[in-house]
Amino acid sequence: MRLFVGIALPADIRLALSSLCSGLAGARWVKPENMHMTLRFIGEADSGMAADLDTELSDIHVPAFDLRLTGIGNFSKRSRLRALWAGVETSAALIHLQHKVEQAAVRAGFPPEGRKFTPHVTLARFKGQHVKLGEYLEANGVFSSAPFPIEAVTLFESHLGHGGSHYVALNEYLLQGP
Repeated sequence: MRLFVGIALPADIRLALSSLCSGLAGARWVKPENMHMTLRFIGEADSGMAADLDTELSDIHVPAFDLRLTGIGNFSKRSRLRALWAGVETSAALIHLQHKVEQAAVRAGFPPEGRKFTPHVTLARFKGQHVKLGEYLEANGVFSSAPFPIEAVTLFESHLGHGGSHYVALNEYLLQGP
């Protein structure tokens, strides 16, 4: 099974993000029901390792907090666009939560994540195209959401398919009250 740990977004935030999902040729827009914030990509795991991860995630004790999305950015490689995303306002609480999730994954037997955590919500993926973002960013670059509560972390299973990925929540781990 292919796993990742993330934050499921409230319906109103997904709706606000979906309003950004148009106006770029070649974009494969993320469906609103698939919008989330990845805290740790796990990758392939057998049922035993998934159970170990579930146990470790159950032991995370972090207070709930509020978060806000702000701005639009992208991941590019050699000037070719790979992904378009909504950014996340700087949050010490989010960084702390991600660190705890990373520690849980390592304790469950997964290798440490080699990349720096860049909190974001993917809006679209591209096949390494040259895309002119100017007009899109001019119209949407000042995007900002209302603050919303982060009250749980979710272990997701990812199913790859022709119409894009489909995510299934396997378990939810509630954060502590403020």
